[in-house]
Order: sequence, then structure tokens, then C-alpha cells
Amino acid sequence: MKHTYKILEFNRIIELLEAFAHTEGAKERIENLVPDMDEGDVKRSLSDTSQARTILDRMGELPAVSMFGLHAILRTVEQDGFLIGEELERIGEMLTGVERIKDFLNRCKYLELSLPYYEQDLNPIPDLKRELAISIRNGSVEDRASNCLKNIRQNMAKLEEKRKTKAESILRDKKKCCSDSFITLRNGRICLPVKKDYKAMIHGSVIDRSSTGSTLFIEPKAIIKFNEALEQFKIEEENEVRRILYTLTAMVEDNLPILVENKKILEKLDFIFAKGKLSASMKGVEPEIILERRIHIENGRHPFLDPSQVVPLDFEIGYEGRGIVITGPNTGGKTVSIKTVGLFSLMAQCGLHIPCERAKLCLNRQLLCDIGDGQNITENLSTFSAHIKNALEILNHADEKSLVIMDELGSGTDPAEGMGIAVAILEELRNIGCLFLVTTHYPEVKTYAEEAEGITNARMAFDKESLKPLYRMEIGAAGESCALFIARSLGMPEHMIQRADRYAYGERENFREKKPEYLKKHKNKPSNNQPIKKAKPVPFAIGDSVMLYPAKQKGIVCRSADEKGILQVQLPNKKIFINWKRVKLLVASDQLYPENYDFSIVFDTVENRKARHKMEKGYQEDLEIKIDP
Repeated sequence: MKHTYKILEFNRIIELLEAFAHTEGAKERIENLVPDMDEGDVKRSLSDTSQARTILDRMGELPAVSMFGLHAILRTVEQDGFLIGEELERIGEMLTGVERIKDFLNRCKYLELSLPYYEQDLNPIPDLKRELAISIRNGSVEDRASNCLKNIRQNMAKLEEKRKTKAESILRDKKKCCSDSFITLRNGRICLPVKKDYKAMIHGSVIDRSSTGSTLFIEPKAIIKFNEALEQFKIEEENEVRRILYTLTAMVEDNLPILVENKKILEKLDFIFAKGKLSASMKGVEPEIILERRIHIENGRHPFLDPSQVVPLDFEIGYEGRGIVITGPNTGGKTVSIKTVGLFSLMAQCGLHIPCERAKLCLNRQLLCDIGDGQNITENLSTFSAHIKNALEILNHADEKSLVIMDELGSGTDPAEGMGIAVAILEELRNIGCLFLVTTHYPEVKTYAEEAEGITNARMAFDKESLKPLYRMEIGAAGESCALFIARSLGMPEHMIQRADRYAYGERENFREKKPEYLKKHKNKPSNNQPIKKAKPVPFAIGDSVMLYPAKQKGIVCRSADEKGILQVQLPNKKIFINWKRVKLLVASDQLYPENYDFSIVFDTVENRKARHKMEKGYQEDLEIKIDP
């Protein structure tokens, strides 16, 4: 399914939708978004998107809510963990957002929609919200969180002021001993910048020294008692802060079920309104979901094309048959058209609006695609091989509830065989009964589509005057070849156009009108009526030991090459025919077997050898020798 998402660019739709979401839960839900097959669920999801779009158009955007890291925070509480200030503040921000959204949805109820009634499931928990707002600010516990904490911090502030005043007094008294006229802070302690030579004049502890060593930073002994008192207050402050945090964490834990439900509702609303914003950004509409196996699109626009330049797509399938074969010139918009149909189907089943005027879409159990050349160097797949591999996989998985989209069916190989394969695949899809949308260049496929019941031709319109594609799909008629018309318009001589037309459409009699002059002068060269004899391929002798490519199998030549270069090789368990160009000589037969060796011993069956032996004695009735084809 991821391969289909990438081909149809649904992964880009997911990226756009995710950009409109704000919460982690909504983004995760968008990343895991997959098409739904349940009719009721799809219709409810589309209705939610339509209501969100209406609210956005009439009332503006839903208030944003900060929920970053909220899942981990609630998980910590659930496991009896302890919340720090920053985490409690995020809980408070979420509750503030809940209150704003609740008020917003209440104001939207006049629109008579069901979506605003989600507000009934939201609870801002006023007591917890108020307590968090009072107690926590900028990730820290506020002074007003408790009277005890307020008193402790006030006492600490007074004590620090006294300590500072005392230090400044000592500095003034010992001015001549200091290198500066102001106190400084070192390692959290108030110090005097004392000249090294006056160290003995200041009683205290050396806390630090300058880079030159000429200045010592000394904490005076007279203020040490203030430090000890401050340390005691800090311990009391830390204990009180921890007590407050534990109390608030306990309040969060008491309201954990409500918080979890709030988070769930907010993420759901964020997801729904992200779908509404996506709808508004691409001017989408809600498609009608129908039970019949039909698709009807009016004026559809691919989401990633410029709306001012794109030609709207009108498309329908399932009304006169379940298959459409689209033909038309290159760069005519065939691939964009089929990708648009597929992308719309995926978007609708994910509850997303689609950019069109009107649409009716059925639900598809699976959407199977083969678009692009599919070449894979690592798997050694050519364009044709990749197409066939994809086609076989599609046929193995498709059923009557599938939508199959295939581009350039049968391309990448001999036109005649490619046409045959294309028709065979179409016939298989028709028998499966799925909806299928196919592009091709083969005229024979157009004929098949005209004759096959349940398949309709369509074409991409082409302006013969301007020689430009119109990017408009016309259902019911096969596209004509524009190559000859374009060649004539660009100046190709008429006799060449007529000759190309005769050869292309099977009228090849008298194709070569006359012999070129240079051939008349060379009589020794074969004439037009005498085919050139091709040199025979290098023959291999019977009994030669050879290597077969690309399988690299060893074998023995049992029949020499014919005029077409095809020889027969005996493998361990069978004989096969192979072109001599795919065979390499390992050991010549004259080096392996004696002269005039009877190779029937190696290549013939026992029954044939007995029959030959009897025939050498005379006529034997009802005796036959079986020769491998």
C-alpha cells in the first residue's frame, strides 16, 4: 500500500495534513491514516471534516493548545512519579486551552452542527487550574504558593541585604587594602577584592584569586554567620518547594482520568480541524459515498497543480461498464487524470475532502497501481519486466471491490506482442469484475475496447490547430493518432506522410516505388526482389561441450545450428533449443570423443538404439524410431 501511496502522491497529502496539526497525538494519527472500508465510518469522518470546514469559514480557527510532552507527563503521574515545575505548568497551560476551546465551541453551537458539542466532554478542572496558576510561574514555584514559603523567602531577602551591608561596611573600613571599591561574588559567596600584600589585614577565608595572582577574593569572617543562616533558610525553602510540588502532583493524579480524556478530545479535535484546514487550502468538497461500484467526478483538480492553470477533469466509470481505456498524445494528461482519480478515492476513504465541484465515489477494498517505468537496477528489471511483474501482482490481488489503475499498458517491448499482452490483461481484469482505468497507445487495444462488453474508450483531447494537448478527457471515443498530423504540420513532405500512413496501417504493397539510383549502378548488389543472404551463424559440432547464457548451464550440442542459428543442446535432464549467440564453447567434441564416435550412445534412448540395430538387419514391421522435435 505504501508503494501506491507514493505513486499517487498520497504521502504528500499526509505531509500537508500533518503540517496543519498541532498536537503529537493528532500528528501520530495522521501518519497512520489509512483508507477505511466501512461506509458508516467514512461518512462520519467526512461529516466531521465538513463541519470543521464550516466552523473555520464562519468562526475562524480553533484556539491553539500547548500539549507538547503531555503524554510523557501524564505517564509519569500514572506511574506515581513526581512532577517538576515546568511539567506542572504544562498541565496548567493545557487546562487553560481546554477552557478556551470549550468557550469557542459553545459559541459555535448556533451553527446547529454536532461538532461543537464535543465541549461537553471537556473539563478545565477549575480548582486544579487555579491552584497551578497561583503556585507555578515560568517553571518555578511562586512565593504565594504558601505562606510558609513566602515567609522563608522574605527572611532570606532580609538576611542577604544585611550580609551585603556588612560586607560593604568592611570594604569602606579597609579601602586601602582592596584593589576595587566594590564587593564581588565568587562561588556564591560575597568577597572583598584584597591586594595580595594586605591579606593579613582581612580576617576571613580565601575563596578565589585573580588570573595574575595579585588579587585575592576573601570572604570576611564577620559575614560567615550570615551565610550559615542563609544555608539554613535555603534548606527550609527547598523542603517547602518540594512539599508544594508533591501536593500539586497529587492533585494532578486525583484528576488523571479527566486529564487523559481532555487530552484525547483535544487531539481528536486537532485532527478533525486539520482536515478542515486542508479542505479550505485546496477548496475541497465532501464527496458523496455510494454503494454502487461507480465513480463520478465533476471539475476535479489535482491537488498539486496550479488551480488557475489546470484543466478540470470530468470523469465517470461504472455506469456503462467497469473498465475505461484512455488513449491520446504524449503529455496530453492521461497519467495525471488517472492519478487524480486514484488519489481522490484514497482521500475520500480517509475522510478528506477532494478538490472538485461534485463527486460520487464508491468504496474500494484496495487500490492497485502500475504507473511509471518501474525499472529496478538492483533487481535487474527492465521497463517491460517491471510492468509485467506489477501486472501479475495486481491480477493476483484484485477482486470485484478493487480499483485498478495501469499506465502505458503493454509498453516497453515488441509492439505486436505488447498489444497482445495488453489485451490479455484487460480481458483478465474484465473477468475479475473490478473497476479499472488503463492508458495505452496501441490502436488494436482501442478496437478491443470498442468490441468488449463492459469496457469504454476514452481519449485526451488535442487541438490540431495549435498542436497542443487540451488536457480534457472525453469518455466514449478512442483517441486518434496525432503523430502524422503533427509531422505534416511541422513540414514533413506529403509523399513521406502518405508512405508512413500506408506502412503504419498495413497497406504495404508497392511501398518501394523505385530503385534508388546508387543501387542501379552496383549491379553486383542484390536487387529489391532478391533478399540479401545473411551469413550463417558459426556452427557448433555435435558433441561440443558448451556453456549456456545467461543461466550458465553446461551442456553438449546434440544438433547443429540451422539456418536461423538455432541449435539443440542436451542438458542433464532435458534437451532444449537455443540461439547460438547465447552459447559459448568450452571443449570441442574432437577433444572429448574419438574419431567417428557413435553419438547415439550419448543422445539416443535405449529403445531407439535397439530399433536402429534391428533395422540394419532388414525391414521390421511396426518398428519406429522416435526423434525429439
